[in-house]
Amino acid sequence: MCNLYTVRKSAAEVAAHFRVPNPMASNAPEEIYPGTPGMVVIEQDGVRELRSMTWGFPMKFQGMKPDAKPKPVNNIADLAKGFWIGLSRNPKARCLIPLTAFAEPEGPKGAKTRTWFSLTDEPIFAWGGLWRGSDEWGPVYSGAMSDANEFVGPVHDRMPVLLHQDEYEKWLHGSFDDALAFQKRKFPDDLLSMDRTAQPWVAKKNPDAQATLI
Repeated sequence: MCNLYTVRKSAAEVAAHFRVPNPMASNAPEEIYPGTPGMVVIEQDGVRELRSMTWGFPMKFQGMKPDAKPKPVNNIADLAKGFWIGLSRNPKARCLIPLTAFAEPEGPKGAKTRTWFSLTDEPIFAWGGLWRGSDEWGPVYSGAMSDANEFVGPVHDRMPVLLHQDEYEKWLHGSFDDALAFQKRKFPDDLLSMDRTAQPWVAKKNPDAQATLI
């Protein structure tokens, strides 16, 4: 799962990379956690827009109290199953999630640290996602996950569905089978860089951040 990523670029830089003519989003926090705002690229009437949305679809699970706050489901295990298939079939519900790196926890329980992954030659890149409006949090988004490649595998068995720049159009406009193909492929190992750090996995400023995948 992925429950931490960064956008260490301004909204203007992100808009330029994704060819958004009139960006509407303000700068996102540098570190994005489940249930917090992030920048998302969508397309409306043939024009790309940069929006600020909450990361994670609000959901209540079996066993939760009636008055409990919903949990953010921010990772998509399978685009072809259950809750996701209807949205996945609709290109208008697809989005591009800008990021500069994503993190996975590494190390023993209670002392896990952050290991960061990025694209070696692309300072900004995209994670394929879905979005919709919600009564609880307004516009929300979630990112599709795939099996990890051999580069990420020693740290975690799953990783975000990463997209090359020339694949953005296909994710936004392609068929349902196109979207599934992106989720099923193994992203090339040689395009990724790794940065193992001593940073604690759980940030003090957001100790309750948790990823949920369905």
